[in-house]
Amino acid sequence: MIDGREFSRRRRQLMRMAGRDAIVIVPSAPEQLRNNDAHYPYRQDSDFHYLTGFGEPDSVLALVPGRKQGETILFCRERDPTREQWDGYRAGQEGAVAQFGMDDAFPIEDIDDILPGLIEGRSRVYYHFGRDSDFDLVLMGWVNRVRSLIRQGARPPHEFVALSHLLHDLRLYKSHAELRLMRKSAQIAAEAHVRAMRATRPGMNEHEVEAELLHTFRKHGAVPSYEPIVGGGANGCVLHYRANNSILRDGDLLLIDAGAEFSCYASDITRTFPVNGRYTPEQRALYDLVLAAQIAAIDEVRPGRPFDAYHEAAVRTLTKGLIELGLLKGSLKSNLEEHTYRKFYMHKTGHWLGLDVHDVGDYRVDGEFRVLETGMVVTVEPGIYIGPDMKGVPARWRGIGIRIEDDVIVSNDEPEVISSGVPKDADEIEALMAAR
Repeated sequence: MIDGREFSRRRRQLMRMAGRDAIVIVPSAPEQLRNNDAHYPYRQDSDFHYLTGFGEPDSVLALVPGRKQGETILFCRERDPTREQWDGYRAGQEGAVAQFGMDDAFPIEDIDDILPGLIEGRSRVYYHFGRDSDFDLVLMGWVNRVRSLIRQGARPPHEFVALSHLLHDLRLYKSHAELRLMRKSAQIAAEAHVRAMRATRPGMNEHEVEAELLHTFRKHGAVPSYEPIVGGGANGCVLHYRANNSILRDGDLLLIDAGAEFSCYASDITRTFPVNGRYTPEQRALYDLVLAAQIAAIDEVRPGRPFDAYHEAAVRTLTKGLIELGLLKGSLKSNLEEHTYRKFYMHKTGHWLGLDVHDVGDYRVDGEFRVLETGMVVTVEPGIYIGPDMKGVPARWRGIGIRIEDDVIVSNDEPEVISSGVPKDADEIEALMAAR
């Protein structure tokens, strides 16, 4: 877990960046109805969690640099024995200060009376406009209340700034404590993938394999970091396949894209393996090509390299291999220039990873790809997808979808692959499945 002092350091750093004449306002995630009166499992807003570690809804964090009575203020639910008997423990205002390191805390019901006074006299408001339209209106109501008192000497803010410009750059660089949680998340996900490989047999339904993943996640106190993709055969060619309800056929591949979320930190792993435990020659040829592309890409995940370098390495390897297999015609140079590989590989090779699966942080700075730095975490996930109805491709290649994805920390030494607990070499996968 992350020590409370780290959350406090994050808040102080954000306030230094915002300036002494600013106020930062961050609401918690609202609860979401699934149907009628049943809610989805609650998951805290990632930015709110990053700054507080506080897991309750109906909360608002206000950071007021230089406020003598206390700079960090949390509005949250009061303790209520009756509601706690139904819904579980609440920290209350005392817990917000004692357990979560806030300088001050007030009941959420009092926010309309207190927050306009905190906004008054501040030149800038940092906030995520457009994320929650209901809260946008509430905030503007508070600001307008201050504006209505200008004749009485009130000083309303004159500038509204997207909080993401400051906060999301902070989140891009993971601390030692964050990296420990991400290693744990990846370890859980890797164990789940191994369990799924061992369980898979021809004739099973995709959702039966998904159940093996979910078992491992919950066994370790984790949840899925996104809806798992369990796609057999041609379903593996559907990039965001989610039905997970088809029968697995002998001779097909199974693509599993599944990650765990542990203590709000995500992992994201993909493996593609034969349902019957043995790759066909065509499957093996394409699989080895995707693996070679991934290895080449991972080697580019180093400090000082631009973010797109590992995508370019994967594209070059895939294109060369597709030419050698006869799936592309012409020279490597012409195919790269004409992007012919996009017929088989239509997505990028990775993304930031952290509190969100597709984590925050700009990929370009001043128009150029951001340079990788120590402490960043990315996914590396090349693939080849040949749909069952793809024209101009010999029948023996059709219906094969392959993706291999790992989670990689940018370190001072070699790239650290934190998802290596699940095999990806084809011979190792076949050996694991033969020992079932």
